[in-house]
Amino acid sequence: MFKDAGQLAYVIDHTLVRPDATLNDLAQACADAKKYGFACVVVQSGNVARARDLLAGSLVKVCSVVGFPHGASTTTVKIVEAMEAMKNGAVELDIVVNIGMVKSGRFDAVEVDIKNVIAMTPQKVHKVIIETGSLMPDEITRVCQVAVTAKAEFIKTSTGYGPRGATVDDIRLIRQAIGSACRIKASGGIKDLASITALVDAGAERIGTSSGVAIMEEYLKKK
Repeated sequence: MFKDAGQLAYVIDHTLVRPDATLNDLAQACADAKKYGFACVVVQSGNVARARDLLAGSLVKVCSVVGFPHGASTTTVKIVEAMEAMKNGAVELDIVVNIGMVKSGRFDAVEVDIKNVIAMTPQKVHKVIIETGSLMPDEITRVCQVAVTAKAEFIKTSTGYGPRGATVDDIRLIRQAIGSACRIKASGGIKDLASITALVDAGAERIGTSSGVAIMEEYLKKK
């Protein structure tokens, strides 16, 4: 599946969004990301500038979550958070949809919400988190279509704080809903190489995990 460690590392978004994460934890996450060559370090918006400085001189990008973890902020609040993260060095933005509006069938409001955040942060990579564990299959299909209409680059399965993380069935359902119109990021509960392999085989092109170091070490031991 992965021809070398670099190819594996480059699908991983190394994630540190725990509310109790310390500055030492952030420094370690950034050091690990540089060591292995992960695609991004994903952090809370308040840590974007620190992560940018810690990753200076490397190819690892900074990604900020927006509206995390429930997506229930107003659109204006999400825009301000996203713009502040962009100003502080975020290259990618993982935006949580308003899950309550999805469950209410208010896809018009969901589309306006996502579309405005994306429009106000141009030339960044936007990943829309839909929280698959909270949704029924028809809701997943519909919200994925909304995210494509809003011009998201990725649909992301989960925050890691919902009822469950990503599954192979989620990835297949999302791919069926969007075809090749958007890329997919699987996240939530991904802790080993077998899980990454199965999700990538199903169609995921990026993996969000806080277990990136353990996964890389597992791969290197197998090699």
